[in-house]
Amino acid sequence: MAITMRLIAKFNAYYAEKPVLTTMITNAQPPHLHRADRPERKTRTNGPPPFDFERLTRFMAYGFLMAPVQFQWFGFLSRAFPISKTRGTIPAMQRVAMDQLIFAPIGLGIFFTFMTVAEGGGKRAVFKKFQDVYLPALRANYMVWPAVQILNFRTVPIQFQIPFVSTVGIAWTAYLSLTNSADEE
Repeated sequence: MAITMRLIAKFNAYYAEKPVLTTMITNAQPPHLHRADRPERKTRTNGPPPFDFERLTRFMAYGFLMAPVQFQWFGFLSRAFPISKTRGTIPAMQRVAMDQLIFAPIGLGIFFTFMTVAEGGGKRAVFKKFQDVYLPALRANYMVWPAVQILNFRTVPIQFQIPFVSTVGIAWTAYLSLTNSADEE
C-alpha cells in the first residue's frame, strides 16, 4: 500500500509540473500484442506466440500521440460540464454524451487510419478498413465505453481520468488489435 501511495504522489507531482507529457507517457502503455493477434499466425501451437515489436511500437505511438488530444478533450469536457457536490450526475451524463457522439467516432477513425498507414497501407487500405471494421467497432464502443466513462467522469479525479481510460483501454486495444487485423486474412 505504501508503494501505491508513493506512486500516486509521484504521478501527481509529475502531472502538476507537466500534465501533457505525463499523460502522454502514461497513455503509451503497451497493450497485449503478439503475432497471434493476426489471423494468419494462429496455426502455431507450440509455446507462446512470438512477440511483435513493430505492432507494439505502433500501438504505443498511437497512445503517445493521442494523449495531448485526449488531454485537451477531457479539459474541455470538464470546463463545459463542471461537476460539483450538488450537481454531479447530469454533467457527467453530458460529458459521456459529448464524448461518445463526437470523440468516439472521430477517435476510432483516427485509430484505424493511423494503424493502417503505420502498417504501410495507403488510401485504398484505409477505405477498405473503414468499410470492413469501422461500424462494428463503433457499435462495440457504444456497448463498452459509455459505462466506463460514466464511472470515469463521475468518480475519478481529472488527473487520473486519462490513465483510468488507458488502463481500461488495454482490453479495448486488444479488441481493436484483433479487429484491425481481422480483414488481413
